[in-house]
Amino acid sequence: MPDACILILLDGLGDRSHPALGNRTPLQAAATPCMDRLASLSATGLYHATLFGQPLPSENAHFALFGGLPDEFPGRGALEALGAGIDLGPDDVALLAHFAHVGPDAHNNLILLHDKSPMAQDEAETLFAALPPFERDGVTATLHPVGGLFGVLVLRGVVSPFVTDTNPMEDGRPLPRPLPLRDHADDPAARRTAEFLTAYLSRAHRILAELPLNRERERSGGIPANGLVTQRAGRLKPCPTLRERYGLRGLSIATGVMYAGLARFTGMDFLKADDTGDPGADLAARVRLALERAGDYDFIHVHTKTPDQAAHGKSPEAKVRVIESLDRGLAEVADDILADPRLLLAVTADHSTPSSGALIHSGEPVPLMFAGEGVRRDATSAFDEIAVAGGALGCMRGREFLFTVLNHLDRARLAGIHDTPDPVEYWPGDHPPFTLDPQE
Repeated sequence: MPDACILILLDGLGDRSHPALGNRTPLQAAATPCMDRLASLSATGLYHATLFGQPLPSENAHFALFGGLPDEFPGRGALEALGAGIDLGPDDVALLAHFAHVGPDAHNNLILLHDKSPMAQDEAETLFAALPPFERDGVTATLHPVGGLFGVLVLRGVVSPFVTDTNPMEDGRPLPRPLPLRDHADDPAARRTAEFLTAYLSRAHRILAELPLNRERERSGGIPANGLVTQRAGRLKPCPTLRERYGLRGLSIATGVMYAGLARFTGMDFLKADDTGDPGADLAARVRLALERAGDYDFIHVHTKTPDQAAHGKSPEAKVRVIESLDRGLAEVADDILADPRLLLAVTADHSTPSSGALIHSGEPVPLMFAGEGVRRDATSAFDEIAVAGGALGCMRGREFLFTVLNHLDRARLAGIHDTPDPVEYWPGDHPPFTLDPQE
C-alpha cells in the first residue's frame, strides 16, 4: 500500500463554460492526454472546500485541503506575514496592502482608479520608503514590502482583525471606509483599529500624492500610485500542525509568499519554486523534486499558480494553452509516480477561476482524482469538471480530502478508537507503552 501522497495542485483549474470554446470549460477544450490517462486509472470526483456556489480564495481552500478547521484559519494577512518572514506577536494584526491609483470624486469619496499601477522595482522601493512606521493613540503601524507594489501592514497595540477591507477590488468603485465588522461593532479594539486605519490611510494618501515620483508620473501622463489599500486582516491562532493532528510529515513546493506562510502555520516544510514562463516544464521540475523527497515526507504539496493567473487575464483560450502545457509537463513524470507502489497520487485544484465575467473566483466545484495501489478505478476516461462528476468519489468537501489521503495510506483512525489521549485523526497514535513494574 502507498505510504506517501503527492498532491499536484493546479490552482484555479476549474472554470465555467464559454461560448468561445463551444460552451465547454477550458479544461474540457484543452488536449490533455496525460490527465485523461491518469483519470482512467483513478477514482475520480469533484471537490469543494466549503459549499457549492461559494467562491474561495486560495488560502481558505488550501487550508481545508490541509485539514484545517474554519475557526482555526488565521486570515490571509497573517499567512502573508509568516511567509515573508515577518515576526507576528499573538496580539498583532496583519493586513494585505498594496499601492494603487486613487482619486476623489465630486463628493470627496476616494475612488479606486487603477488597482495596480505599473511600477519598476526601484519605484516600488521609493513608495515603501515614503511610509515609515506610524504611531497614534497607542497603535503602531509598520509597512513591509513582499514583492513589487504589494506588502503587509502590521498593527501593534490594542487592535483587532475584525475590520472591513478598504480595497473594493474593482476599478471605478469607491474605497470602503474602515469599519468594525457588525459582530464586533461594540468591541473597543475593533473600533480603535478602524479609526486608526482611517487616519493611517488618509495620511498615506496625502504623503504619496506629494511624492516627487507620483508628481512626475502625473505630469508625464503616467499612472501614479498615490494610495494604499488594505484587505483580509488576520491574527495568528492556535492550530495543531499536520503532524500533530494527522500524523503526516508535510512538504509544500510552491512559488508564492502566502504558500510559504501557510506551510509554516500548518507545520509543513517549504521549498520555494521559481516560474520560468514554461508552466509544463516548471511543473515537471517540481514533481521531480517531490519524487526525490518522497522518502522524507508523507504528504507533498506540488503547486502551480499558472491556470489561475491565465484565468485572471479573462481569456479562455489562454487558459487552454496553459492547461495543455501543464499536461505535457505532467506526461514527463506521470509514469515515475505510477511505477512506485509507495506513492498515492492526487490531482485537483483549490477553486474555480472563471476566465470571463466579473468574478475573481467562482463557486463551482473542481475536478479531483486519486491513483495508487488499492484505489478503486471507476469508468471515467477524461479529467474535466463534467466527466469526473459521475466518478466513484462523488463530491468531497473540506477535510474529507485529507481523510481520504489517510485512508489510502492505511492510517485512517477507526471511529471510537482511543490509543492515545490526544484528539488525533490518524492511527496508530503516538502513545507511551504499557510497561510492567519489575517490582510486582
